[in-house]
Amino acid sequence: MLAFLKKPVVVTVEINMNLVALTVMGLISRLWGLSYPRAVVFDEVYYGQFVSLYMKRIFFVDDSGPPFGHMLLALGGYLGGFDGNFLWNRIGAEYSMNIPVWSLRLLPALAGALCVPLAYQILVELQSSHCAALGAALLILIENSLITQSKFMLLESILIFFILLAVLSYLKFYNLQRQRSFSGSWWFWLLLTGVACSCAVGVKYMGLFTYMLLLTIAGLHFWHMIGDQNFSNVSLMCHFLARGLALIIIPVAMYLSFFYVHLTLLYRSGPHDQIMTSAFQASLEGGLARITQGQPLEVAYGSQITLRNVLGKPMQCWLHSHTNTYPIRYENGRGSSHQQQVTCYPFKDVNNWWIVKDPGMQQLVVSNPPRPVRHGHIVQLVHGITTRYLNTHDVAAPLSPHSQEVSCYIDYNISMPAQNLWRVEIVNRESDTDVWKTILSEVRFVHVNTSAVLKASRFIGASLPEWGYRQLEVVGEKLSKGFHQSMVWNVEEHRYGKSQEQKEREVELHSPTQMDISKNLSFMAKFTELQWKILTLKNEDTEHKYSSSALDWITMDTNIAYWLHPTSGAQIHLLGNVVTWASANVAALVYACLSLWYLIRRRRQIYDIPEDVWQLWVSAGGICVGGWAVNYLPFFLMEKTLFLYHYLPALTFQILLIPIVLQHLSNHLCRSLLLKSMFSALIIAWFSSVYAVYRTFSPVTYGDPSLSVTELKDLRWKDSWNILIRKQ
Repeated sequence: MLAFLKKPVVVTVEINMNLVALTVMGLISRLWGLSYPRAVVFDEVYYGQFVSLYMKRIFFVDDSGPPFGHMLLALGGYLGGFDGNFLWNRIGAEYSMNIPVWSLRLLPALAGALCVPLAYQILVELQSSHCAALGAALLILIENSLITQSKFMLLESILIFFILLAVLSYLKFYNLQRQRSFSGSWWFWLLLTGVACSCAVGVKYMGLFTYMLLLTIAGLHFWHMIGDQNFSNVSLMCHFLARGLALIIIPVAMYLSFFYVHLTLLYRSGPHDQIMTSAFQASLEGGLARITQGQPLEVAYGSQITLRNVLGKPMQCWLHSHTNTYPIRYENGRGSSHQQQVTCYPFKDVNNWWIVKDPGMQQLVVSNPPRPVRHGHIVQLVHGITTRYLNTHDVAAPLSPHSQEVSCYIDYNISMPAQNLWRVEIVNRESDTDVWKTILSEVRFVHVNTSAVLKASRFIGASLPEWGYRQLEVVGEKLSKGFHQSMVWNVEEHRYGKSQEQKEREVELHSPTQMDISKNLSFMAKFTELQWKILTLKNEDTEHKYSSSALDWITMDTNIAYWLHPTSGAQIHLLGNVVTWASANVAALVYACLSLWYLIRRRRQIYDIPEDVWQLWVSAGGICVGGWAVNYLPFFLMEKTLFLYHYLPALTFQILLIPIVLQHLSNHLCRSLLLKSMFSALIIAWFSSVYAVYRTFSPVTYGDPSLSVTELKDLRWKDSWNILIRKQ
């Protein structure tokens, strides 16, 4: 039994020194001078605000994408002991000594550094030579734009890292397909593909492009497997389920987990609350929760309520009235009812309070026990301060003449009777007997006489004139014109009325049994609302000094000034290596032309290259050219402010194509030894020029050393580049 002790235990480890050397060089290039400059650089002013909010656990919404990337940046701040106390108000603001700049920039730098060995590994898995793989890694290593983007608290380097990791993982999984299906390593790389895809999408929605590309490639590979008679039906089903689990179910679950962690961390009320629903706001600590805590859950006859419009655009507002009346005639000559104005007011005010009244009874207090209002019940809404009834009739609204005017009824003893009955319809009900609930129920009020729906006007510039105090218009809209969220309201503040006397009612305060709204809002409800806000919330895109079009990126006709030293000529720009960018474009063109040539020749039954070489050529194009296309072409369809850094994921795929094309030309088009030698000499000269350009632009890549005015002018290789030169 102890025979195994007679021999020593030997562990053999293979170390790829190329990978080790590339990783070390990548770390040096990205981590060197990471704390310089100790000032806010370009979009750090944007992402830094979110890091501070994470540190303070304050809720926020960022319409640029999911929260995973922000959480990674916040992790760097947390590891460095950042407490979130810094005013991110301008680019160039000096960081105080207590700000852990190195830690805040660490994770993007590490991600950028690891892209170098990932590029090497990807080309190895594409069956390229180690020399070609080394060339791809070195091109990534000395690409000025990738270095600049990696050294600051920005998300592109993290996005590119997860994209490359997903591609590498899938290639490793695919190459293990024949020999070791369902082995431990096969499962590892398949699962890692799904995890990396989910992380890429979680950093920025741009990651979705590569995810869809890999799903398409995986689908094509599986389609070929179906035609392979070596696979049984059971085996094919197992392969299908494994791919479905790893590439769809796990990424979706991880994506949800990002939001779960995000919402768990950010439990405090903050400045972004107002765009969320009342139920969401009430689930956060502080803010609305402090007001709504202790409110009755069920709305009853006699309840005193405020009604918030669910749409929240262009701003949140509450149903409101005041003693002023509509003018007898508007500026355009149209007449009004001259009754009490009803508006939507964007601030909390005592005039926002309404009383829910039973039309068959006179009392304005809640009975004991309370009689809850249910879906389909008819109610009257009485304005709390003026005690006039909410009313609409066949009179044109002031700004929306095709809609009905909404007013609080004043009896002028003319032939205009009160029309103040409203049917409560709970939009998000589970059954037709649902009770109207505080915050949770989204309701619309349908006018019994005219079937018009109470609505906050969407009329452009729907602020009333001076006579309406610039408040927002409220109208009665016919149901036939379709449903819109501006027709939906929810009760935000609520108390049970106890006093029948008007003066006592105005000062009435009531503190019923405590009710915690947050327990009634599930994670999926919060996720769905937050996800919808992220996808639909649009900040007004303004023209930025350094914004550009997608056409400008290919030839790098634009740049971005990231930072300028306050006194010297030291500055940092997002500028790429001109030779690399031009070479990438040429490589893509050569690949397209060669592929077309081969296809035409193959159609004529002429095979210039062996079948296995053709398959590798197509696979490399699917990854590199496909990766470039899916990460670049969609920007032509986007209506948003674009910047040069949006092109970096596409550029990375294009750079990987360069050594693949060079190797193919050397192996299959340079037939003689002389041609191969000449081609190798050209490659050495070309790579030397790439390195020379990298060194030339290093001062504006790293921001050091400071350059003179003459040296800065010499760096302006294109008239469209905006190199900053101080006036003497």
